[in-house]
Amino acid sequence: MKRVYDFLKAAETYYLATVEGDQPHVRPFGTVHIFEDKLYIQTGKGKKVAEQIAKNPKVELCAMKGDEWIRMAGTLVLDERTEAQESMLDEYPSLRAMYKTGPDGNTAVYYFTDATATISSFSHEPVVIKF
Repeated sequence: MKRVYDFLKAAETYYLATVEGDQPHVRPFGTVHIFEDKLYIQTGKGKKVAEQIAKNPKVELCAMKGDEWIRMAGTLVLDERTEAQESMLDEYPSLRAMYKTGPDGNTAVYYFTDATATISSFSHEPVVIKF
């Protein structure tokens, strides 16, 4: 999992795919964090992506870094604890101007379960990481 985290941090931007009905939706993300040995991402509670994840928590993401790319599929679990939200915003303090934590806040943090990430390149065999 740490290798996936390091890859996504270095890439800075990854693209998260969700689905609404039968239509896929892809958008750029930048937040990734390890908290309590789980890989977390963050968005706003009121965003369409949060609605889509609530209806279908299976997602995929992809990113590129140099001559490598990563694809990861998994299931997102909403963590409503203030501690998890605070930990994410501590990692990304610039987001505190837009996001508030706690039960009445607008921060949604999710961790991955049943995840399979594949790091690929034209110069090496794929590396598969499951967590």
